[in-house]
Amino acid sequence: MHPERDEQDGSRCPDEGGPADGERTFGALPVARGRAFARSWWGQAWLKALEDTALDGEQLRLGRRHARGGAVGAVSVRPGRITAVVQDRDHTRHRSDVLLQQLSAADWGRFLDMIADRAGHIAALLDRDMPPVLVEDAAAAGIELLPGIGDLEPECGCGAWDHCAHSAALCYQLARLLDQDPFVLLLLRGRGERELLDELQARSAARAMGPADADVAAERSGAGVPAAEAYAARDILPPLPAAPPPVDAPGAPPVLGGGTPPAPGVDVAALEFLIADTAARAQRLLADALSAWHPGSPPPAVLTPAQDAVRLAAAGPGEVISARLAAGSGREARGLAAAVRAWELGGTAGLAVLEEDWTPGPEALARATGKLAAAWEDDEARPRLRATRNRWTVIGGAAQLRYGRDGRWWPYRREGGRWVPAGPATDDPAGALAGLPAKG
Repeated sequence: MHPERDEQDGSRCPDEGGPADGERTFGALPVARGRAFARSWWGQAWLKALEDTALDGEQLRLGRRHARGGAVGAVSVRPGRITAVVQDRDHTRHRSDVLLQQLSAADWGRFLDMIADRAGHIAALLDRDMPPVLVEDAAAAGIELLPGIGDLEPECGCGAWDHCAHSAALCYQLARLLDQDPFVLLLLRGRGERELLDELQARSAARAMGPADADVAAERSGAGVPAAEAYAARDILPPLPAAPPPVDAPGAPPVLGGGTPPAPGVDVAALEFLIADTAARAQRLLADALSAWHPGSPPPAVLTPAQDAVRLAAAGPGEVISARLAAGSGREARGLAAAVRAWELGGTAGLAVLEEDWTPGPEALARATGKLAAAWEDDEARPRLRATRNRWTVIGGAAQLRYGRDGRWWPYRREGGRWVPAGPATDDPAGALAGLPAKG
């Protein structure tokens, strides 16, 4: 159910009418000075595709000014295209369009099958969320939901052949809409919300009516046979056993305390916590193994012991177990708390930004300084920054920007004499600093 007006920035939600839910129109958004255009990670990915594609940084700067100043009219979103009228300062109006390739019917089929296999993905979409794992799972199945470099194709009445200030303003404005509702991106890729949910419901129902439990697997020999012999007997061998059924949730872990005293050095509470974590991870691995896209998926990255300690601590195991995780990973309590915060904001990438201190090469440094130079409008107060390797600190302040190896900016603030993560990564350094303390 759509609210009539978003409390955050006042955008009007579209009418639900239209054939097959194939077009949505959003009213003009209000002035947006002093705020980041994209606060969700998928909105930031949209802007990164724009900023990596556009050849003229000055046009991007003018586009941000147009979008912040309320010069973009109502935005129409339909499969493969977004459209709006953008007004210049001299009141000249230009129709601007940005095109994005739709997914094929085969791609949509694989995407919907993938979501239907995972209740968590369905719940996230219904909650207007697009977690990174959903996009990663789609990419592993060969489906790119988010645009990449060169995917956003501009068409504007001003006659520009590349992204102009008008198409850039439209893209910046759409990032605000994407923050509110990822179904906007899915409509651009070719499926309206109602159509998508109806198809998803049909797939989920078909899975619920699947075959009964499989027969018990045939008894296997422990010694095995040569491959040539097995291949020669392929026509007389029984069929392979059916895959195990999916498990909706991990089982309840056993209670180990209350009986025989544990052996010296065995922490019962910590062991119960590890058993519960192992069960949850096993359930996720089984769900991945049973998915249609599993054969073509790369194996997940293996965490180091120090990274895995932070992952475990992020589950909130309690003070005693957290202290053991801190000691085992070479951290003290405050360091582990900062690492958990970085993990929650950005996973392994966020943790690397917290713990790595690196010097950008000439190209990366030029790109970073260019983004900083274009981040603030001419009439906005520009903070004074001191650069140290990949970190830009506000002079006399308690705020810092850290430049990640992926080209994004991570906001940090000073607390109790140390720098701690203050928010998720963004492509907009001005937006990353917004809301951080100006004074030390």
